[in-house]
Amino acid sequence: MSDHFSGPRALAEPAIDITDLYAFPHPRDAGRLVLVMNVFPVAAPSALFSDAVEYRFRVRSAGITATGPEASFAVGDDERLFRCAFAAPQQREDGQLVQEGTCLTPSGEVVSFVVNDELGGQSAGVRVFGGVRLDPFFIDVAWLQRALSTGQLTRPAEGTNTLAGQNVLSLVVEVELAAFLEAGQGPLLAVAGETATRGALSARLERIGRPEMKNVVLGLKNVDKVNRDLEIRDLYNSEDAFRLAPDYLGAYRARVDANLAFYDHLDGDIAWPASGQGGHPLTELLLADFLVVDVSKPHHETSYLEIEQALLRGEEPQTCGGRWLDDDIIDTLLTLLINGGGGPRISDGVDEPTRKAAHAFPFLAPPNPTPGEFSFPSAPPRTQ
Repeated sequence: MSDHFSGPRALAEPAIDITDLYAFPHPRDAGRLVLVMNVFPVAAPSALFSDAVEYRFRVRSAGITATGPEASFAVGDDERLFRCAFAAPQQREDGQLVQEGTCLTPSGEVVSFVVNDELGGQSAGVRVFGGVRLDPFFIDVAWLQRALSTGQLTRPAEGTNTLAGQNVLSLVVEVELAAFLEAGQGPLLAVAGETATRGALSARLERIGRPEMKNVVLGLKNVDKVNRDLEIRDLYNSEDAFRLAPDYLGAYRARVDANLAFYDHLDGDIAWPASGQGGHPLTELLLADFLVVDVSKPHHETSYLEIEQALLRGEEPQTCGGRWLDDDIIDTLLTLLINGGGGPRISDGVDEPTRKAAHAFPFLAPPNPTPGEFSFPSAPPRTQ
């Protein structure tokens, strides 16, 4: 499920569990960029952020270094970092808990806000919100598990959103591009999110770039003949999104190669013949695991992976890329992996979230006050 429950460490501590990352030009103001990171899957309406965790948005300039089958990006060192942290909650006289947050911007400004205040806080071209919102992600996990175990990819008559009515904790940063980007930066940006320990000794706990990299692309173990007994996701979560260390790079490549080949065979055709070195053509592109957004182009609601797919075809990208809140990324990703994006669209039958996003701050729908019980999906099937 996007990045929900994406490893043992995330399962053990929901407050560090990043569920999703979004980056998109403002729908009504092309001069502003919006960054969204959701954490704490299946959050209760009373959920609050951890005061022991720092929540970070990392943004760097990106460039296109190759197109066609070897499509790739180069990422600069010019990082623009937003660091969000929270105080311990305080109890008011009426018994309600109140939590204050701060966001340290790349310019050194501190934006203060109160959790669940929809107005958020703002300063020097930056506006920040933090609080409980309706989970915008949608997927039929049961359908996906059946499809992986049976190879039957037929669109169901009616899909069931596994996350219908569930909440998350959301962080939203809206930034004025003129104040954010220095001369020579952009318009192509690489965006990643992460959670880390607070204090003098900072350790990365989890990170996210593209959705479903860990649960779909890295999650299956049984087809990986090199590392089939290794739970690789916590290792991957500890890595720098913009610079993978060499220590486990071979293990990541082996897992991604094996799993991408498995997805490619699901429809009986081969859309992605192995490269000259025997690897899958998408492996290196996907291991460069960050959202790519072009801030020179206007907001687009179905642009996830459009930049990457255009480069693979050797064409000029047409949209802003990145990721909008309502974009059906599961269908887009599965179609790319299974038939190369050129065949029939693969669909789980769920095409929109519980409630659509707004086009104004803080964008995500208000939380469900009575989210109900949640049945944790079973582990991905062990394929033959």
